Amino acid sequence: MTTELESTRRALRDAIAEAERAAELARLLDAAQAKLAEAERATEELRSMNERLAEAEGELETERTAAERLRKELAEQRYQAEVAQWKLSSLKVARWNRIGDAIKTGKSNPVRLAKGLKGAAKPVKRPVAPKRKPVAVTAQKDDRPGAAFQATSTTRTIEGRSVRLKPFRIPTGPNTRPHLTAAVIADPHAEALLRYEWRQTTGFTPRDFARVLAAEVPHLLVVESVTQGPWAEEITGEPGEGVRELLSWCAARGIRTVFWHTGGAVADYAATAELFEHRFTTDLAAGWPRLPFAVQPRVHNPLPLSGGRYDRVLTLEQLLPAHLGYPDVLTSYRWPVAVDCPPGTPHWRLAELAACGTSIGPEADSRRAHAALRRAYAAGTMTERVDELLETIGLPSARPTLNISVILPVPDSSRLEHALAQVVKQSGVTQVIVFGHHSIEERAREVLAPREVVFREQDPSVSTGAMLNRGLDLCEADLVAIMDPRDVYGSHYLADLRRAFLFSTADIVGKASYYAHLRGAHATLLKQPESEYTYTPEVNGATLLARRNALRAIGFADLTEGWDEVLMRQCRTDGIKVFSADRFGYVRVRDEDRWLLGAAHLVEYGSAEPHALI
Repeated sequence: MTTELESTRRALRDAIAEAERAAELARLLDAAQAKLAEAERATEELRSMNERLAEAEGELETERTAAERLRKELAEQRYQAEVAQWKLSSLKVARWNRIGDAIKTGKSNPVRLAKGLKGAAKPVKRPVAPKRKPVAVTAQKDDRPGAAFQATSTTRTIEGRSVRLKPFRIPTGPNTRPHLTAAVIADPHAEALLRYEWRQTTGFTPRDFARVLAAEVPHLLVVESVTQGPWAEEITGEPGEGVRELLSWCAARGIRTVFWHTGGAVADYAATAELFEHRFTTDLAAGWPRLPFAVQPRVHNPLPLSGGRYDRVLTLEQLLPAHLGYPDVLTSYRWPVAVDCPPGTPHWRLAELAACGTSIGPEADSRRAHAALRRAYAAGTMTERVDELLETIGLPSARPTLNISVILPVPDSSRLEHALAQVVKQSGVTQVIVFGHHSIEERAREVLAPREVVFREQDPSVSTGAMLNRGLDLCEADLVAIMDPRDVYGSHYLADLRRAFLFSTADIVGKASYYAHLRGAHATLLKQPESEYTYTPEVNGATLLARRNALRAIGFADLTEGWDEVLMRQCRTDGIKVFSADRFGYVRVRDEDRWLLGAAHLVEYGSAEPHALI
């Protein structure tokens, strides 16, 4: 009896535990379904916003077309009126017309007639015929990011000597999330970091925010702990009436509100920050979620100044005098060969300098500068920071990715292990299209896992260009890379190349400047060192990284030799921008290459990898 009772008790306990597990599973299922429904709603909201944006852009283009047509019609009418006036003026000064006028006015006065005929006989300059000219377009406010944010200071004074330089042109777009609108109150530095991440509305004041923001109601409001401008007094100490009214206006419209503490004592802004839905800080001690400064690829990048770098190592004080506005700071960052920064320089300042490709230290060192640039980006970009912010506050952060599909032809099976090793160490690769003998398929899948591998047997009768076209049709990622199984690729090769798409406007990126190694001569060469970080007519085909859609629009010529030269020629014909990145991370390896010997600089007799790979 006791055994049966204990067994019953155990059964009851097990049943209760099972019921609790079932209840927990049901709760988790309900929570998962709720999250799924929320995600579906967010997706539908994003789709709807994209549709509305496309519709608005279409209407805007229609209005622009109509306005252009009206301008042309007005110009033609003005021209015809000027022609009529010219014809009338020409008639008046014609000799026969002047003789007629003289006869008419002097028929009763012989003296007047004689004078009139004498005057009519003199040649008179005829009026100049009018020319067609367009009607001047009324200047409109340019809302593109960076349009009103340009450098103005063109001189620097170094040890009493004035040096003239051409300011860095701040890019005017594009922005990363055109579907998202943010109202932002920020100092120039933070504004420069954020302006390319969404459609940004700035410049409103406590008096006119309702009128300005109503023109395009934002999805969120971001307020920095500003130290200047009309909002500084509103948010410091006791919250002002203006900021309270702004937050009430946002609350009535479901606009999310964010306070971003970036400087000054937290206590000075604590009362205002409490009125916001979300708070972030750059200060670890503040106790709020952290949102530190990060490099903004659109303005912190190694694109050079016109005229090259100033061949001096400057101190930070020489580089950044107090009077410079932030657009001029961006010019200074990329001006000298190196900057010697004192201890205690803010980390974000060092990162911005490094991201502009400037050596930090007592001497210029291109290898160290490249490694520092890579670290600055690896520490996070402002795009990634905004991803975190949007995820925290519950807004979708949809934006393009830069995932890569690699096309890897391996015509010689003896090169398989080397070729696979070059791909395995790359980051950002989600798919590899391998062409080769069927015997290498299993090994390729084994080494490249967990990446998706698409294998196609290589047909010796098919040209390299035709094979690449077949591979291109199989690619699914945003970017497509072509790699040569003979060459050496560093572990950061694709990451370095992919970075160029964050700050250039090119559809194709590669290397016109690179190291090469000739086995026969045991020589290391450097080709076109002046072509780093420039838009260029062509890049090496084995370093090609391109936007998939742009590459599909061009296609590859049905050639085995010279397919890349034909591709570059087609890019020039079609106006497709090609960008040459840095010279590091890649070595072209050949037994001999007479063309390369005549087109590159000899570095040394020895291995190229110590020079190329960082």
